[in-house]
Amino acid sequence: MHYLVIVEKGPSSYGAHVPDLPGCVAVGETKDEVLTLIREAIEFHLEGMKQDGEPIPPPSSTSELVEVEAA
Repeated sequence: MHYLVIVEKGPSSYGAHVPDLPGCVAVGETKDEVLTLIREAIEFHLEGMKQDGEPIPPPSSTSELVEVEAA
């Protein structure tokens, strides 16, 4: 499965979340670290859903880059 991960750079760290898995988040000092942590978080999140008998949501989010003129 391939889930869309949103990565945001903050003043001193990176954050990541998965739109298709509410509550599945990670924070790291570098982009590489946050990507490693969100991968682990997704696996943990899905494992918990399976154990609780919840259906695993199929990946449905997509992304697009939109070019605009700077104001």
